[in-house]
Amino acid sequence: MVANTLRVQMLGEFTLQYGCQEISDNDNRSRKVWLLLAYMIYCRNRSISQEDLVNLLWGEEERSSNPLNALKTMFHRVRTMLNQLDASAGHTLIIRRDGSYAWNPDVEFFFDVEEFESLCRAGAAAEDEETRLENYMQALELYQGDFLSKLASEPWVVPIAAYFHNLYTQTVLETLPLLEAQNRLTAAVSLCRKAVALEPYNETLYRHLLQELLSMGDNQGAITVYEEMSELLFSNFGIMPSEDLRELHRKAARTVNDRAVSMSTVQEQLREPDGPRGALICEYDFFKILYHAEARSILRSGNAVHIGLLSVTNESGGELPKRSLDRVMENLLDLIRSCLRKGDIASRCSVSQFILMLPQANYENSCMVCERIIKSFFRQYPHSPAQLHYTVQPLEPNV
Repeated sequence: MVANTLRVQMLGEFTLQYGCQEISDNDNRSRKVWLLLAYMIYCRNRSISQEDLVNLLWGEEERSSNPLNALKTMFHRVRTMLNQLDASAGHTLIIRRDGSYAWNPDVEFFFDVEEFESLCRAGAAAEDEETRLENYMQALELYQGDFLSKLASEPWVVPIAAYFHNLYTQTVLETLPLLEAQNRLTAAVSLCRKAVALEPYNETLYRHLLQELLSMGDNQGAITVYEEMSELLFSNFGIMPSEDLRELHRKAARTVNDRAVSMSTVQEQLREPDGPRGALICEYDFFKILYHAEARSILRSGNAVHIGLLSVTNESGGELPKRSLDRVMENLLDLIRSCLRKGDIASRCSVSQFILMLPQANYENSCMVCERIIKSFFRQYPHSPAQLHYTVQPLEPNV
């Protein structure tokens, strides 16, 4: 193996490439074969005892009567796989030394993990922003996923993967302002989208992404991103996005024409695209705006408006398991939409609650509406583990 450089990738897919030949952990081979190979490469600066390797591969599992022979068999499989790169690669790359195994220190190769860390450090140490950005972008290009993602549950992989994941996130957050300062918004959006796929709960990344999309005039793209993020946070943690993210969403949702328009154009823009179907379902932020408008209106009109709160619990009043709760809330939303009038408004206000606004309904009628929804739910889902409760209060006018 002298003509080409061996290239090893462990960030994301685990691959070894030599010239035109490549092997990958996507191949249908034993997990332990790839585990052994990964460990030999990552710990290449030292010899590894047979005992350590036996513990690595089998741990507390029931071992064969001859573990050292099983280890030799595993190394034979690793070498056979490496020989796909070059006829002599198996015995060139992995050597025996004093009863231990080692990766051949005389074979130079490109290792994405080392290069990624080196470029991140070089970027952080750079004195001028252009050099820093160049190093960071090269580093981020190498990060195709978390370290040894298919071996993520292995004890020795966990802390290493966490280290490189955090280094990646930190580098992204330092790179984005540099791209934005140069108005390289397309590159910033691309980087953000890749980053949130790997770090899906980081609101700072979403803040950058929303701001960049708004700066590019892609309001619909910003709305879509916000809705996906909101659903993710809501379904996994029962929380809403922070106020500054909600403000970016409101900004994206505003439609302002860039020139004067006729009344017929305005009416066309205001019309619901598919026509009204059942109750109006909206995000909680927009529900609050509609609530404020209604509170101002009834001060003048004196009309009765009531607010209903539907809550979902288990039989003892506690929380349902997440999977059950998600299914119940989805089914309940469909029933709310169909059971309420077209003039009614509903929104999910917490992980296990819906808030309803019922114009021109007195207290008794509002209670009947909530009871009708609950009865419809249990008629349609008689074996549901959920218990539904409601509270009705009058909407208080703004004074």
